[in-house]
Amino acid sequence: MIDGVKIIPLKQIADERGKVMQMLKATDPHFVRFGEIYFSCAWPGTIKAWHLHKSMTLNNAVIVGRAKLVLYDGRPQSPTRGQVQEIFLGEDNYVLVQIPPGITNGYKAYGDRMVVLANCATEPHDPNEIVHIDPFTSDIPYRWELRHG
Repeated sequence: MIDGVKIIPLKQIADERGKVMQMLKATDPHFVRFGEIYFSCAWPGTIKAWHLHKSMTLNNAVIVGRAKLVLYDGRPQSPTRGQVQEIFLGEDNYVLVQIPPGITNGYKAYGDRMVVLANCATEPHDPNEIVHIDPFTSDIPYRWELRHG
């Protein structure tokens, strides 16, 4: 596991009418602050990567569909520098993944319907705060192809 990344199981309260999916409360011990919430949507097979936030902490949860979230630690002083972490999240693994600044991240939608990934970020979007990296760069030791076996 990459240093500073947290995976928190989330609660769903279901009954015959539907369900409530909890995500993040100001009283949670892992809550940092509120900047904005947005929803990233992707069709199956779509790759949305790579992104690196300089100062923002991300709080990601998939509320519809399934996604493979991939993290890469390129932080120079990190004890887990160079490590890659895959996290499969969505309807069958409803968790919050908290990603600290400096961790390169992205996701691939899989399954049979659009993914809706919620992000409760600690800062409002600022185009100068984010670094976009090609999903197929050779600088990150990861391949997005489906692996069998």
